Amino acid sequence: MQITRGTLAGMLAALAGLALAACSPAATTTQTATTPSHVQEAAFGQTADGQAVRQFTLTNAHGIEVKLMTYGAAITSIKTPDKTGAMGQIVLGFDTLDPYLKGVPYFGAIVGRYGNRIARGHFTLDGQTYTLAINNAPNALHGGLRGFDKRVWDARSFEDDKGPGVEFTYVSADGEEGYPGQLTAHVTYQLGADDTLSISYEATTTKDTPVNLTNHAYFNLSGDVKKDILGETLQLNADKFTPVDHGLIPTGALQAVANTPFDFRTPTAIGTRINAANQQLHFAGGYDHNWVLNQTAPGQMTDAATLTDPDSGRTLSIRTTEPGIQFYSGNFLDGTLSSRGVAFTHRIALCLETQHFPDSPNHPSFPSTILHPGETMHSQTVLTFGVAH
Repeated sequence: MQITRGTLAGMLAALAGLALAACSPAATTTQTATTPSHVQEAAFGQTADGQAVRQFTLTNAHGIEVKLMTYGAAITSIKTPDKTGAMGQIVLGFDTLDPYLKGVPYFGAIVGRYGNRIARGHFTLDGQTYTLAINNAPNALHGGLRGFDKRVWDARSFEDDKGPGVEFTYVSADGEEGYPGQLTAHVTYQLGADDTLSISYEATTTKDTPVNLTNHAYFNLSGDVKKDILGETLQLNADKFTPVDHGLIPTGALQAVANTPFDFRTPTAIGTRINAANQQLHFAGGYDHNWVLNQTAPGQMTDAATLTDPDSGRTLSIRTTEPGIQFYSGNFLDGTLSSRGVAFTHRIALCLETQHFPDSPNHPSFPSTILHPGETMHSQTVLTFGVAH
């Protein structure tokens, strides 16, 4: 760093002021509503093969806190205020690494190389058929047996005028989990002063390959999981969804949501129709479907979802450049996992995964997920935390 003669006097004066503040009984390190945003880094354990895992804590001036770890480039914690100002945890996660290593259903992780399902673990590209690991019989799910959620990512923290952030990088080898090409993925989280969490994705490849990256956070806006998510209201900016077969693979059709339990075009309590006599709900045991967002142009930032907890007042709004969003109502949570004294039971949390459509490599009519050498895949999703009074 260069220090010019013009700034030297100012620096000396600032140092003197700091010395006086340190001697003053009024000096304090307690965070207040005007405390600047910042990022902190700490050890978070190591994997069975000895890879060190780090955790980063992002905070902004309003006290919103986001914790991220290098294992899976995952969100482990988000704390936001309710309508009284009380802070509460709004995602499922753990305070130690061990539960993640033992296996969890993708809590907070980046999933890839291909998020969501690929039918029977097969797709054909450039005349060649590729076979993937079957980890959600009879299909491939979220990248395979050891997808991006089970890898240790490189990480670089930073702070700029938009707020603190972390850039995660992972290089997926050619052939890893059956996918062609060496894929270099970058995922950047940044917590804004405007109470937004931006998640930006980039990827490049050495061979044609499908890629569909998303974050798999489980949300419960009640704060510290005080109740299930059936009373939370959801609005989705989607006139259509992709119906599925009994294996939760899209049929290829785009079905209108009107006059179905899948119509969330106006705010609707999640529990209102979740148990309706409907074949699609029966296949999934609730909601586990992709909604087709009302984009005016491919890749344009679009309003996707708004989630509200009426009791706490907490709100979550989601905007994205992705064409779809997977709403999963926590149907397969069964109480075997717990944290901070709370069991993660049936429908205790939900996922809103911005994405391309499931099984797109096998559906030419769907928006393409194929990335070619020389191209860069760009995607962005922005979460906005708020309070409805």
